[in-house]
Amino acid sequence: MGIFDFLTGEFIDVIHWVDDTRDTMVWRFEREDHEIKYGAKLTVRESQAAVFIHEGQLADVFTPGLYMLETNNMPIMTTLQHWDHGFQSPFKSEIYFVNTSRFTDLKWGTKNPIMLRDPEFGPTRIRAFGTYSVRVADAAKFLTEIVGTDGEFTMDEISYQVRNIIVQSFSRIIAGAGIPVLDMAANTADLGKLVAAELSTVVAEYGLSIPEFYIENISLPPAVEEALDKRTSMGVAGDLGKFTQYSAAEAMTAAANNPNGGGGMGAGLGMGMGMAMAQQMQPQGPWGAMPAAAAPVAPVAPPPPPVEKVWHIDENGETKGPYSKAALGRMTIDGGLSRDTHVWTAGQDGWKKAGDVQELAQLFTILPPPPPGA
Repeated sequence: MGIFDFLTGEFIDVIHWVDDTRDTMVWRFEREDHEIKYGAKLTVRESQAAVFIHEGQLADVFTPGLYMLETNNMPIMTTLQHWDHGFQSPFKSEIYFVNTSRFTDLKWGTKNPIMLRDPEFGPTRIRAFGTYSVRVADAAKFLTEIVGTDGEFTMDEISYQVRNIIVQSFSRIIAGAGIPVLDMAANTADLGKLVAAELSTVVAEYGLSIPEFYIENISLPPAVEEALDKRTSMGVAGDLGKFTQYSAAEAMTAAANNPNGGGGMGAGLGMGMGMAMAQQMQPQGPWGAMPAAAAPVAPVAPPPPPVEKVWHIDENGETKGPYSKAALGRMTIDGGLSRDTHVWTAGQDGWKKAGDVQELAQLFTILPPPPPGA
């Protein structure tokens, strides 16, 4: 091998990049001392761009194709190097391959609720999330504005910044659109186009574009959603009277099927609901439920009179009576009845002293006042 052949083999003569990842946006072609042989072959595949950086300056950008690195293919670098004619010596440059394909299925979402004024609900808050895709539209601008000297730049390094731009643009557009919250689901496509148009203007300064932007969902806070569900349920129920009867019947059925769950309280609840249903199901007049005064009322029978006890007394071994309690009261005044007098009444267990019977003991504590002049 001659010395010329040895020197020729020291420098790379084929330059290309095959990406085996799914998130690499920029990859720098590595070569010791960045020496590239004049006349080397540069292969730029579809969805790629090759950017030459020479002595810290952006020199040439190559689109897909096969190139022989000569003066006629590198006009900017030829001007920088003052190459007026061909040469055989290597030159030093950095080559960055830029992936210009779409990076899809990227997620975005609002970390905090967005405040807006809804025409129907007034001030409210919403959250939203969706997906988008991004691609490099201007390789030179993207390299100078974002990548810098990073030898391997991935989508993760810029996705956070893009998400912030998306949320800012979405918040501004959704707050000024004036679309009611209940109609946003039907207008997500139009909202997505508005947001995508504004995003394209902003990210174009970085050499990027947003070819796709989708709003998957717009949601309200849980408390508002719960109130909205109740309102929807009322609308679906229609006749609230029939709906109340149906709900009461369902509750009674559930209580009957779960006797151990609520005990007596469940039974009482069922009875209460049953009474409410009975009131709601009473005959209807031409203007609704029949008034209480017009409804037939069954007469209430009076309670039976109390049965007054009568007493027998023992007088010198003979049974006297029967006497009423009032008669026994008069006998205590006349001296015919004392605490030690034995008495008996139906249901009493044998004869007892009058003072030991609770109902008669009070007769001996009521004394008349002293007579006048005593």
